[in-house]
Amino acid sequence: MTRKPKRKPPPSPEPYPDHPSPSPAQCLAVRDALLAFHGFPEEFAPFRRLRLGLDSSPEDKDGPPSTPPTVLDGLVTTLLSQNTTDAISRRAFAALKSAFPTWDQVVDEEGKRLEDAIRCGGLAATKAARIRAMLRGVRERRGNICLEYLRDLSVDEVKTELSRFKGIGPKTVACVLMFYLQKDDFPVDTHVCGTLCGSCPY
Repeated sequence: MTRKPKRKPPPSPEPYPDHPSPSPAQCLAVRDALLAFHGFPEEFAPFRRLRLGLDSSPEDKDGPPSTPPTVLDGLVTTLLSQNTTDAISRRAFAALKSAFPTWDQVVDEEGKRLEDAIRCGGLAATKAARIRAMLRGVRERRGNICLEYLRDLSVDEVKTELSRFKGIGPKTVACVLMFYLQKDDFPVDTHVCGTLCGSCPY
């Protein structure tokens, strides 16, 4: 006699449904407290201008305007930041872009050049496999490797789109939503809290 497999409960739209805190108001209070204490980081001024619909600020009139990163660049940067520091993950991302000028090259390359490029960030084999699988999945579904369409989706739709990829969990999705899509979501862990202190785009 075969046993019927247990049915899994439907996934909750919230990553931590049993935890009522932090509430949206509490998250905003933390953000405001961090900004009041640390000030607004200059390197994220382009994000604020983008959110406010401004093309430039008075500080940038003497030089070329900064271009915010693409959503895909932001997602890969966030993937590389897992289990390492921001400085090391930025170095790994720079090495990746230097070795592979286009994302198609990352997908089509079958050797270990991607692993070698991001080795300084740690967990190179795991991260390389996840990045390549995610890029391949995007190309297969969309026809090209680009995530800019996510800017037009709701928070829940973005979560659904990104969560289909292995290695992209609630915290990674929340980072992309907050930092690169300028949508209200609040990633919380020790690594991200450290990021918020110096890199909050709001």
